[in-house]
Amino acid sequence: MRRVARREILHELNSVDHAVYEAIALVPTPILDRQMRRLSQAANRSVIWLVIAAGLAAFGGGAGRRAAVRGAAAIGTTSALVNIGIKSLHNRPRPDRAGLEVPIGRQVPMPTSRSFPSGHSASGFAFAVAAGNELPWLGLPLRFLAAAVAYSRVHTGVHYPGDAVVGSIVGASTGQAVTAVFDRTARRGQASAAEDVTHRSPR
Repeated sequence: MRRVARREILHELNSVDHAVYEAIALVPTPILDRQMRRLSQAANRSVIWLVIAAGLAAFGGGAGRRAAVRGAAAIGTTSALVNIGIKSLHNRPRPDRAGLEVPIGRQVPMPTSRSFPSGHSASGFAFAVAAGNELPWLGLPLRFLAAAVAYSRVHTGVHYPGDAVVGSIVGASTGQAVTAVFDRTARRGQASAAEDVTHRSPR
C-alpha cells in the first residue's frame, strides 16, 4: 500500500514538473532568452565559478584564498557525487524541447548525460555555500547567481524544474559538508599549534 502511494505521489510530482517546464517554455521572453542562454553557457564546466575563485584568490587576501579553495573543493566533490553517483541511479531522460516548443532563440546544446539532477545547479550552490561561508558578505550575491544559473538550465530547456531544485539542494548540502570538514581541519591545526607552543614554552 505504501509503495502504491509513493508511486502515485512521484507520478503527481512528475506531472507538476512537466507542467511548470511547459509553462516556462510557452512564455515568450526574447530579451531574457539571450541572457539566460549566455549565463547557462558561462556555467559549463563550472567556468563562471572558477573565474570567481581565481579573482578571490588573487585579490581577496587570506580569506579570499580560503574561500577559493573551499569553493573549488566543493565543486569537485559535488561534481563527483552528481555525475558519478546520483545520475547513475536515476535514468531520467532530458526534456523533449521540440515537442514542448521551447523557442530556438533560448536553446543551448542539449547534454548527453541524464537529466536528474542538474549538475550546473549543484556546482553553483556548492561553490556559493562553501565560499560564502568563508566570506559572509559575498554569500547572498553568490547564492543569487547560483539560483540564476539553476533557473537558466530550465529556461534553456535542458532540465526540468525538479532537476534544478534537487541539484541545488544537493549542492548546498555538499558545500556545507565541505565547509564543516575544512573548519574541523583548521581547528585541529590550531589546537596542534597551541600545543606545540605550550610544550616549547620555558617552565
